[in-house]
Order: sequence, then C-alpha cells, then structure tokens
Amino acid sequence: MSSIRLFILSAFEERGPLHGHALRLVADEEHIDEWADVTPGAVYGAIKRLAAEGLIAPVRVEREGNYPERQVFEITPAGRESLRSIRSAALETIDYRPDPFDLAMARLGAENLDDLRETLEGRLAELRGMLAADEIRIERIAQYLTLTEQHVVRHDLHRLRGEIAFHEELLEALPAILADESSRKGPHS
Repeated sequence: MSSIRLFILSAFEERGPLHGHALRLVADEEHIDEWADVTPGAVYGAIKRLAAEGLIAPVRVEREGNYPERQVFEITPAGRESLRSIRSAALETIDYRPDPFDLAMARLGAENLDDLRETLEGRLAELRGMLAADEIRIERIAQYLTLTEQHVVRHDLHRLRGEIAFHEELLEALPAILADESSRKGPHS
C-alpha cells in the first residue's frame, strides 16, 4: 500500500484538477507529513508515476504571473478504481510488523546483560520523549485537521503508550530475566 498514492489520488478526487505545486500546498495545509508517511517533496515524482500509469491525466497548462507554466492533472476513471482499491486495502489490512528489538531481547548475548537495564531505561526515556513531542505536535496542528484526522493522529499516541507499558513491564521483570539469562549462559556463550 502506497500512502503517497492514496494521498494524491484522494486529493484529486476531493478537490478536482490540480497542478503539482497546488497538491504540495494541500499537503502542507493538511500537515500530512506530521501524521502520515507522506512527504510533500515526494509529490512531484509520484505525480509523474501516476500519470505514466494513466491514473491521472493532464487537462490543461496554467501560468500565473512570472511563475513557470504548470501542468494541471485530474484523476482518471482508472485512477478512481485504483484509489478505491488502495483505500480498501489500507482500511482492511493490518500492517503490524515484528520489531527486531524482540528478537534481540530473546537472543541476548552475555555481553549485553550488564548494560541491559541502562539500554531499556534509555529506550523508555526516548519513547516517553516521543510521546510528549507527539502530544505537543498534535495539539499544535489540531486546528488544521478534520474530526477524522484528529482521531487518526492519536493512533500513534496509543502505539507509543503501548510501547511504554511494554518497556515498563520489561524493566519490572528485569531481575528475573537477568537471572534466567545468566543461568542459561554457559562458558561458551
């Protein structure tokens, strides 16, 4: 699933014909890079790919003042169908991936045991900092978001809170984890 495709095609569907700069302004206006994995700078390359695939088509060229000419595009019927498919896949598919941290924890080396508390405390502090920063960011951009977008941006907060709870649980269990790991580590570990 491509977030940039979803963003661009849905913007054309909602707003009608646009040129690349206008689409980038939409991304800026919606603060899309602050709550989705879309960067405004990626818009131009994605427009070229979508046009090459026949999902958007040029409708006219515009020129304002001394600015260069800008190609205006609109979504095609194939683009609308692709948008429906992308949107459905994004809504129905859970994108949940294993975290490499879990494997590293499960395969601790003897050299990691002495520093494990410090490592976990560092991760926990970083996660708490990320949560605090996200809360400030969401408060700052809330006025620019629709009601649905306001709910969506809080998804990351819930994920971070879950990670924080997991790390707090690990730290609480750390004495038992270290004892278990030490007892399993032989002289060849």
